[in-house]
Amino acid sequence: MEWFDKHQNEASFQHWLFVVVLIFIFTFIILIWIERINPSKKSLNLPPSPPKLPIIGHLLYLGKLPHRSFLALSERYGPIMLLHFGQTPTLIVSSARICKEIMKTHDTIFANRPNSSASRAFVGELDVGFAPYGEYWREIRKIFVTDLLTAKRRESFKFVREEEIGKMVSIIKESCSVGSDVTVNVSELVATVVRNFIPRIALGESWGRTSKYADLPKLVAQNLGTITFEDVLPSLKWLDVLTGLDKRIKDVAQTVEQFLDEVIDDHLKSRKGADEPGDFVDTLLAYQSDPASAIDLTRESLKTIILDMYVGGSDMLNTSSEWVMTEVFNHPSVMKKLQNEIREVVGTKSKLDESDIIRMDYLHCVIKETLRIRPTLALLVPRLSSASVTIEGYHIPAKTRVYVNAWAILRDPKIWDRPEEFIPERFIDSPTDFKYNNDFGFIPFGGGRRMCPAVSFATNSLEAVIANLFYWFDWKLPNDAKEKKLDTTECSGATLHKKYPVVLVPIAHTF
Repeated sequence: MEWFDKHQNEASFQHWLFVVVLIFIFTFIILIWIERINPSKKSLNLPPSPPKLPIIGHLLYLGKLPHRSFLALSERYGPIMLLHFGQTPTLIVSSARICKEIMKTHDTIFANRPNSSASRAFVGELDVGFAPYGEYWREIRKIFVTDLLTAKRRESFKFVREEEIGKMVSIIKESCSVGSDVTVNVSELVATVVRNFIPRIALGESWGRTSKYADLPKLVAQNLGTITFEDVLPSLKWLDVLTGLDKRIKDVAQTVEQFLDEVIDDHLKSRKGADEPGDFVDTLLAYQSDPASAIDLTRESLKTIILDMYVGGSDMLNTSSEWVMTEVFNHPSVMKKLQNEIREVVGTKSKLDESDIIRMDYLHCVIKETLRIRPTLALLVPRLSSASVTIEGYHIPAKTRVYVNAWAILRDPKIWDRPEEFIPERFIDSPTDFKYNNDFGFIPFGGGRRMCPAVSFATNSLEAVIANLFYWFDWKLPNDAKEKKLDTTECSGATLHKKYPVVLVPIAHTF
């Protein structure tokens, strides 16, 4: 009898499993049929799109490195594609010509940003990156451009950057004196420099070298690029709770909130007089208390703007410094040419002054070429269409999310000669420059109204770090290194990080 009951139960289970599978298959077929006969979509000339699955759409096409997955798809379906990530229609743009349509011809239509679970948790819609296009956004961008990131302001904080970079150079020199094959983690050293000088510039001297929140920029950058179930399939947002993703984002957001409150309260307690030099937060507080200000700058607004300065600059500088070191080291002729230029310009002075960097033309070319072949943002921060529009003859519905695949455009053989090769010389005597926003084939910082406002601040800081690393030191791989070059494996995330840090042996240069 037990044997009979056991097998009867097994048969019953198999029966119900068979029924469930049949229901699933039947539902799947019905959804595909409904999708194909949908008349509203057939009447519109939508951009080409790969086959998709019901419910999840094209999510399986994302892959570990979406910028590479999208490039492979665009080679088959064209430089403008319509994908669906769950219920979200998403346009993928992979050509400079169409990028110009998005960022110039129809820039006002695509001037908004879509928000996500993570962006809502960290900045809401109050920062310069995610605020809706309108009067508020124009005013806070104006604050960045005319008050926080001017050439005069950058010059006033030059000594902070030089001081922190000088400490990095001293640490490396000390390691050189220990032995001939002592390695240094260049990635970590640069991260320490950035972790020190950006808080000092943005938040004030008392916030430099603080260890309590040292990892906050990295944590925010990692979580800000997170795609949750709620973002693509709102009905499944409970899975974010189940997987712990919701808690992780909320925990980091709570730490951010605590950090920003401490920064603002600290500045309110030690308000500087009108004639005293202040940091970025002091400038924001003065703007907030000015009755003539064009907008009401609330405490929440202050927090998001401070976070923009603190996190955005840190992540870009860390990532780009790693890639410059990697690409230059992996191309010995470039490294030799770069070192010769830097050392010729500086001479035998005891200090590399940032004013020397203006005359380092090849260094500028190296930075440009690194940002071309290794852009910090492989996929630019997405945009959102506010109205339907026609591009390249295709109908783009309102509320379509738009990703520009900068990585693909910056390697487009129609624009760049030998695009997969690292050739800084391509920029010698070339008018192509990301700072002037006039070439949509070179967009490492985006373009149009939503172009990053901190371009000059970021690139000047990057040039200062790199110039010092190659002025004072020669570099080689550890003796036990199996490979002859540094690894260039990419790591998935919002920014295009290296998977492995830059670890090299420094050799103090003899002048």
